[in-house]
Amino acid sequence: MAAVEANVKYGEEFILNSRGMKLFTCKWLPVNQEPRALIFICHGYAMECSITMKSTAIQLVNAGFAVYGMDYEGHGRSAGLQAFIDNFDLLVDDCSVHFTSVCEKKENKGKMRFLLGESMGGAVALLLHRKKPHYWNGAILVAPMCKIADGMKPHPLLETVLNTICYWLPTWKTIQGQDLVELSFKEPNIRQEIRENDLCYKGPPLIKTGYEMYRVSTDLEQRLNEVSLPFLVLHGEEDKVTDQKASALLAEVASSTDKTLKLYPDMWHGLLYGEPQHNIDIVFKDIISWLEKRVVPLSPKI
Repeated sequence: MAAVEANVKYGEEFILNSRGMKLFTCKWLPVNQEPRALIFICHGYAMECSITMKSTAIQLVNAGFAVYGMDYEGHGRSAGLQAFIDNFDLLVDDCSVHFTSVCEKKENKGKMRFLLGESMGGAVALLLHRKKPHYWNGAILVAPMCKIADGMKPHPLLETVLNTICYWLPTWKTIQGQDLVELSFKEPNIRQEIRENDLCYKGPPLIKTGYEMYRVSTDLEQRLNEVSLPFLVLHGEEDKVTDQKASALLAEVASSTDKTLKLYPDMWHGLLYGEPQHNIDIVFKDIISWLEKRVVPLSPKI
C-alpha cells in the first residue's frame, strides 16, 4: 500500500459553514498528473472520510482522479454532537457549498464533476443532484439510502409519536437495535477497525437523527423518477441495511437516459471496504470502468 500511496498527495483543512460550525474537509490528489475529473465523497451515517474512505480515495486517485471529502456536522472531525442530524437539508447545504467551491477553483474549471455516495451518503448525493439538477456530470451510488430496509424501519407505534418526541427530546438515544457494524461489513478485521476508530459513532441512534433519515429516505423513494443525471448504482444482494429493491426501482424509474445497475451476489452493505479484497477489486473495476467511459479527455493546455 505504501508504494501506491506514494502517488497520492493528501491534504486536509477546516472550514466554517453558514452556521459558524467548524467542518473537516480532506482531499487526495494525483502526484505529477493533472486530474482527469473530480470525485466528491459523501460518506455514510456515523462514519467519516479521512480513515474509513481512505482506501476508496487512493484507488480512485491511482486511476487518475482527484477526490474530495467532508465530514458532515456531527460526524468525524467536524463540530457538533456526534451522529446528531437536526436537519438533513442543512447537511446537504454544507456539502453543496463546499463541493461547489472546490469545483469553481481556477485549477478545476472545466473538469467533470462526479458524486460518490455510500449508504446515507447516497441520499446526500441524490439530494445534491436535486438541488442543482444540471451541475453534476454523474453519480456513483453505493447501497444508497433511498428506502429504509423493512427490517430497519421503526415500529409503527413509534412512527406515530416520533415527530412529537423529536421536538421535545431531539438528542434522546433510542434503544440499541441491531449492530450496524456487524450487519454492514463482512470482514471481521474491518469491523474491528471501525469499532476502534473513535471518529465513527457506534452508539444507539439519536431520535432526531433517526427521524431525519427516515424522512429523507421516504421522500427520495417517492421521487426517484426525478433523478436525471447519469448514474451507476451498486448493491450487494445480501445487504441487510439498505434495500436493494429500491436501487433496482431507481434504475427502472429514474428519468436518466444513462443509468446502470450492478447487483453483487453474496455481497453485503459495505461494498467499498467491508468485503474480501477480491470482491472489492470487482466493485472498483466496475466503478472505474464506468467513469472512464464517461470522462471527456482533458483539453491540452496551450
